[in-house]
Amino acid sequence: MENDGAKQAYSPTIRELPQGERPRERLKEYGAKHLSNTELVAILLRTGMQGENVLSLSSRVLMQFDGLAGLGRSTIGELCSLRGLSEAKSCQFLAALELGRRSVSQSPEEKVTINSPQDVANLLMAEMCLLEQEHLKVLLLNTKNELMKIHEVYVGNVNASVVRPAEVIRPAVRENAPSIIVVHNHPSGDPNPSQEDIAITKDLIAAGKLLGVELLDHVVIGNRSRFVSLNEKRLGFS
Repeated sequence: MENDGAKQAYSPTIRELPQGERPRERLKEYGAKHLSNTELVAILLRTGMQGENVLSLSSRVLMQFDGLAGLGRSTIGELCSLRGLSEAKSCQFLAALELGRRSVSQSPEEKVTINSPQDVANLLMAEMCLLEQEHLKVLLLNTKNELMKIHEVYVGNVNASVVRPAEVIRPAVRENAPSIIVVHNHPSGDPNPSQEDIAITKDLIAAGKLLGVELLDHVVIGNRSRFVSLNEKRLGFS
């Protein structure tokens, strides 16, 4: 005889999943970078709840906050209000996100090679997609396209009337870097370059030629892992 209450959907536990579908086993076999956001969050959360395994819980948490960017802006109170997230899990999760942000922003001394706009996004997306103001950073590269340093040049409105090309290029001249990549974020989340972004790019290319510094790219960071390379789009680059 059926219970009068609503029938709860069955959700297999992680142990009931095939070995090759379990997040921890997949991480050990393939490496963390090959796992989805849902799988990585599931590893942090460790366990689900009655009737909902940890992968299902992870997916629900990501959907609730509209992805990793929203999770990065979440508070301990917002996380704890979700069914299935204890205070301990919420604290652990926020700590992991903060460690991720710090690791990508404080390790420029490690020889990171930048060969594509995706490499730039991998380096700075986690930090810059969450910023509520525009920030403009300059990546200094050596002749092998290895990252030498990252300089933050502007915070606030990044537009052609404010950005002085000499200030952007000065760190490269001081550090004897032959090339740079400029990166800034759009707090709106839309990475499509504005006319101001294109104008700044043209000014930086011209100034760089005078000072012996090549602008390799200008990358605009949005949210939801979106970014645009002005060089790829041939915006401001001849």
